[in-house]
Amino acid sequence: MVFSSMTFLLLFLPITLLLYSVRKSIRWKNSVLLTASLIFYAWGEPVYILLMLLSVGVNYLCALGIDQNSKKSLRRAWLVIGVVASMIFLVWFKYAAFLVNSFAGIFSASFHMAEKKLPIGISFYTFQVLTYTVDVYRRKAKVQKNPAKLLLYVSCFPQLIAGPIVQYADVAGMLDNRPFDPIRFSEGARRFAIGLSKKVILANLCGAALSRIDPADPSITLSVAGAWYAALMYTFQIYFDFSAYSDMAIGLGRIFGFDYKENFNYPYISGSITEFWRRWHISLGSFFRDYVYIPLGGSRCSVKRAIFNMMVVWSLTGMWHGASWNFILWGMYYGILLITERFVIGRERMEKIPSVLRMPLIFVIAMFGWVLFYHTDLSLALRQTGAMIGIGSGVQLTDPLTTAVVRKYSVLPLIAAFASLPVLPALKKRMTGRISETLSYIAATVLIILSVIFLTGQSYNPFIYFRF
Repeated sequence: MVFSSMTFLLLFLPITLLLYSVRKSIRWKNSVLLTASLIFYAWGEPVYILLMLLSVGVNYLCALGIDQNSKKSLRRAWLVIGVVASMIFLVWFKYAAFLVNSFAGIFSASFHMAEKKLPIGISFYTFQVLTYTVDVYRRKAKVQKNPAKLLLYVSCFPQLIAGPIVQYADVAGMLDNRPFDPIRFSEGARRFAIGLSKKVILANLCGAALSRIDPADPSITLSVAGAWYAALMYTFQIYFDFSAYSDMAIGLGRIFGFDYKENFNYPYISGSITEFWRRWHISLGSFFRDYVYIPLGGSRCSVKRAIFNMMVVWSLTGMWHGASWNFILWGMYYGILLITERFVIGRERMEKIPSVLRMPLIFVIAMFGWVLFYHTDLSLALRQTGAMIGIGSGVQLTDPLTTAVVRKYSVLPLIAAFASLPVLPALKKRMTGRISETLSYIAATVLIILSVIFLTGQSYNPFIYFRF
């Protein structure tokens, strides 16, 4: 089940809200939300819900073991058990086949391991339950003695499937006490409407345009224009798709009383690679910073060690997205860029470059990164990259297919570019409170209506990040 489906919008969400609002008791609300969350996950994968329950159960017991022991060695032992157990589940389903087949290829072995079906959201909920165990070990959060509340934290349906990654310490208090009132409901509903329209209207249209000139299709002859247009469409599609899910998750969380942190902050206006990653998938960056980069030593060490730490983090960031060499190389691509920007170019030199030049440059760098991200077949990534810079046998400036697609979706790139800029926040600042509120309600209503209209006529409606 996805947020942008009629089943969710017209059946699941209304019933959940109705039951949630029947009683004011937090115990009742937690019970309704937990039951709804388990149904939401089991709707598509009833078997793999057992895996999530097992992961939560193991970490629940390990956290209790950490809390009940004052001896550092025993606390650390319980932590290791929880982390290792969680990572075993993730590695087995997501990386086992890739690792085995990669080694088999290196040593020319004939053995081949079939890929496992990836449980939806396993990367997200694994990281979330790990933050709980680690935070208890660090004494950053109190142990949760009620297993149902811990399960609710991990499985809460607004952020279960594709984030944002919510650290336990940030929502622990909300499991025991949170508001449910008309003001928060309206704020959450408006945020949900924005996310739904970004997904259904912008992301899906960009995806439809991309599918017409799919650079992953070897039978399509890529021209320079076609390669750039495909890269541009995917650049916008992945942003609107993923940020839309985050918007909807934050909106739904607010409706049910949870305050989730922002996950995107208009990354395509960045003036540096460092800024880009402070604005893109913020919760993932925060996770790797708090639970990998800083424990490794962060930047408070020698330059060589800091470079090593950064490459470890960015290699893991790439691997987190998928068991494929293109994701690992994509992570290393950004790791090298960030190291170059920090230790070779330097902040002062970067800031001397006019922003009117830096922003387009960072956007283009991101586009090339998304080309590598898009293709699990590295030869196709090289093919598209080569076409973008005019290299390759018989590469032409344009082609009839690209011309036809550009004509059909002529205004889409302009609308997408405009929507990726912080226009709405700027307009909101210029308006008075009452006018702004009224217009936002009207806009949210219009967006919901338009989204439903688009949904009834669309067959393309996947969430890209479901596979991560």
